[in-house]
Amino acid sequence: MSQDQLIILRNKETGETIHTRKNKRKVERKIELKKYSKKLRKRIVFKEAKK
Repeated sequence: MSQDQLIILRNKETGETIHTRKNKRKVERKIELKKYSKKLRKRIVFKEAKK
């Protein structure tokens, strides 16, 4: 995975992080994705964080 495309998604409640990638040429806004949290055992919103 290219380091340019790599982003970190973080949940503020649990502090969990997920690494994923995005095309910065097409998507200019910050990404918010619903992902499964292992700590809470349900789907929650993960927001893009700074590297």
